[in-house]
Amino acid sequence: MQSSLVLTVLGSDRAGLVKSIAEAVKAHQGNWQESRMVHLAGQFAGLAHVTLPEEQLTGLKQALQALQNNGLQILVTHSEVSVPRTITPLTLELLGLDRPGIIHDITRQLAALNVNIEELESEQRAAPMSSEMLFYANLRLGLPDGVTADDVRGVFEAMPDPLTVDITFS
Repeated sequence: MQSSLVLTVLGSDRAGLVKSIAEAVKAHQGNWQESRMVHLAGQFAGLAHVTLPEEQLTGLKQALQALQNNGLQILVTHSEVSVPRTITPLTLELLGLDRPGIIHDITRQLAALNVNIEELESEQRAAPMSSEMLFYANLRLGLPDGVTADDVRGVFEAMPDPLTVDITFS
């Protein structure tokens, strides 16, 4: 029987950090299914989905606990095997003037449509011809049955100023 885990890892970024986690997983016959990892402001944040034989679970947890003694925070969450969902994938890119609350306004509109945010990446960018800061976001969405790309476009086009965004669907 296989166990399915999601590892959430936080800590000061340094070379070899991911290698130490991968070694622990491999040492316990684990298989690295997928991951998302990022360096932000000197910190490392990562999510990894791993599977391993049930009898190796205690050993892996002990190995990960030992890594926490080196300044990492590791949360181990048991997950169920992925169940196919009936969603339509959609990628959304937003670009507009940056301002406080922009993420809140974007996520509020998506939640109103019951759209799931599968991934969200955002950053500030300098405008090419001015010193203004722009907000850029790339979102991978899961549209529920009955919601179309046009519905998503419509809620962003109907938003009041000052949120003006360029939207590209792919």
